[in-house]
Amino acid sequence: QVQLVESGGGLVQPGGSLRLSCAASGRTFSSYKMGWFRQAPGKEREFVAAIRGGSTYYADSVKGRFTISRDNAKNTVYLQMNSLKPDDAAVYYCAEGAGIILTTQRGYEYWGQGTQVTVSS
Repeated sequence: QVQLVESGGGLVQPGGSLRLSCAASGRTFSSYKMGWFRQAPGKEREFVAAIRGGSTYYADSVKGRFTISRDNAKNTVYLQMNSLKPDDAAVYYCAEGAGIILTTQRGYEYWGQGTQVTVSS
């Protein structure tokens, strides 16, 4: 059974930084792509970033501010978020999947429970 557990969310002021972590268990972590999605109140869940092998992919809204990385030895994926804006406030979810689809939810089989990010002064 695959389990994904996010951590690192919280309250941050605009312009600040946070690093989210997602610890995975249950299957060979390094074999699968990992993604981060987010969902703000009243909005659909949207793609944020993904990592597959050594390649990374970002939504235009976070490019240049967010960095996704993974540590296969620790079965953990990270999302470093810098220059945070109020529009970045959402519940952030990590996801794991096989296949080539990166930027939509159907490309991922397993999801974490989410971690709240609040950006406010």
